Amino acid sequence: MALAPSGEQIELSSGDQRAVVVEVGGGLRSFNVGERAVLDGYAVDELCSGGRGQPLIPWPNRVRDGRYEWEGEELQLDISEPALDNAIHGLLRWCNWRVRERKSSRVVLGELLHPTPGYPFTLDVELTYQLLDDGLTVTAHATNVGGRACPYGVGFHPYMRLADAPRIDDGLLTLPAAVRLLADERLIPHSREAVDGDYDFRAPRRVGATVLDSCFTELERDADGLARVVFEHSDGSARWVLWVDSAYPFLMVFTGDTLAPGEQRRGLAVEPMSCAPNALQSGEGLVRLEPGESHTARWGLTVV
Repeated sequence: MALAPSGEQIELSSGDQRAVVVEVGGGLRSFNVGERAVLDGYAVDELCSGGRGQPLIPWPNRVRDGRYEWEGEELQLDISEPALDNAIHGLLRWCNWRVRERKSSRVVLGELLHPTPGYPFTLDVELTYQLLDDGLTVTAHATNVGGRACPYGVGFHPYMRLADAPRIDDGLLTLPAAVRLLADERLIPHSREAVDGDYDFRAPRRVGATVLDSCFTELERDADGLARVVFEHSDGSARWVLWVDSAYPFLMVFTGDTLAPGEQRRGLAVEPMSCAPNALQSGEGLVRLEPGESHTARWGLTVV
């Protein structure tokens, strides 16, 4: 039997909820509630495309030219987005993660990131996926196990879909963000502006033909400290809620228009991020982890 491109398939279940977490990249390949697919994932015999469900560690999004400075040292990452000459989405999304704990509704994956020329730091990272009564919770926990301070960021790349709908256009989106980061042609932010017009989704609004590949911040949070993005059928037949805790002050929203034919606008990527795009250069939201220090961030999906 041929091995799956994404390695071992770790199936979680609780009630009518089902999720599949994968060895390669430590990502979330699928999440279903009953017969409804909450995420636009990928098949067991497919290679993950478009970052679907992958964790983005130790930085999310892009680093211009792959170059940054840390404590007076000039560092150069591999260019993993050659079309735009950027380093993108971290170093762990194609690594083989290992199961550290496993139960029917919960799994903990671990990966030790060793120093490389472009990122000469040592991180121990754990990802916990857990199905609870109200949905899926994803926790990323990273500890600096090296001998020097390191820069750190975390993100995830889930695509929400409208169950059986072929496109996201008819979906209603509620995005509680007051500010959008303006970016150049290489998708590197250069300024901020208050959301307005096509970019204001603070009240539920049909996605329609709107093209999004934008980072949002200044998130409005509920009394429990969580910010909630709602994506729902316009007929009210299904409603998904993606929530983020305070460790995620940024959300990248991507309508998938630049994906491969057949994948475009099939799912809406709502990407929790602890820092802004290009944070290794700008420092915006970047976490400094001293030796022995840890960082924990949580997000999740609820089906209403």
